[in-house]
Parts: sequence; structure tokens; C-alpha cells
Amino acid sequence: MKRDKSIELLNRAVNDELSAVHQYMYFHFRCDDMGYELLSELFRRVAIQEMMHVERLAERVLFLKGEVEMIPSHSVAKLTDPEKMLEKAVEMETTTVGDYNQWALECSVALDAASKKLFEQLVEEEEVHQDQFETELDNLGKFGVNYLALQSVERSKNVATTPATSAE
Repeated sequence: MKRDKSIELLNRAVNDELSAVHQYMYFHFRCDDMGYELLSELFRRVAIQEMMHVERLAERVLFLKGEVEMIPSHSVAKLTDPEKMLEKAVEMETTTVGDYNQWALECSVALDAASKKLFEQLVEEEEVHQDQFETELDNLGKFGVNYLALQSVERSKNVATTPATSAE
């Protein structure tokens, strides 16, 4: 097994996943601030899943006796338009799926079946994220701003009907 190649690829994935966590949390904060509760929750949930990817990748690096590099590969794109956020998310997931498929092959060539398997598992999970973001983008295209307005109205209804807590 050529550990150095696997460690390099795993660390590249760690860095990409860290970037995804930062980006999706930023989108979560922005959507939450705008009252788009469902979209906000999707970004938050995916960010948490990406954090779990970082953990799995880091564990593999350490198993291979490498050093985990925790350097996000990209800075956060300061997008505030939900459609642009979803387009960015689809782009990120599409790129990741392509990279991880390639890196699985490279791990195979390096005779590292376990890292190959990890990348293949992550491809499946990233494809789910990609599908979720594409579905939201499709919904936004079909229903326009009404789709987002409904999320905001639903949140307002929930806030209005929640009993206030007294600070005694």
C-alpha cells in the first residue's frame, strides 16, 4: 500500500469537507435570519453530516499514521440569495462526487482498499446531498418566491402560536 498517496487524498477531502461545513453553516445562518426555516434546516443538517465526513476521513488518516491537515480548501462565499446558495451547494456536491470517485480509483491503484471504500461510501452520501439541493432548486424554480414565502409564513405562525415564557 502506498500510504502517502492515500493520506494526501484523504487530507484533501478533509479540507474540502471543512469548507463545506463552513459554507453550509453560513447558508444556514442566512436562511434562518430571513425566516426560511426549511431551507435553513436543510443546510444545518447537511453541515452536520459533512462534519461527520471530516471525522471519518481524519480517523482514516490517523490509522495510516498520517497527520490530519485541518485547512479549509475554500473561503466562504457570502451569498444571500437562496437560489444562488442552492446553485453553489449543487456545484460543491457535484465537484465532490467527481473528486471522490477519482480518488477512490487512485486509492485502488495505491492498493488501499479501505480508503477506496470510504471514498465510495462518501460518494453515495454526497449524491444524496446533491439530490436534496437540486430538489430545493427545482421547487424554487417551479413555485418561485412563493415557495420561500410559505416557509417564512409557516415560521411566523409557529412563533406567534408558541406561548411566551416568563422570566421569573
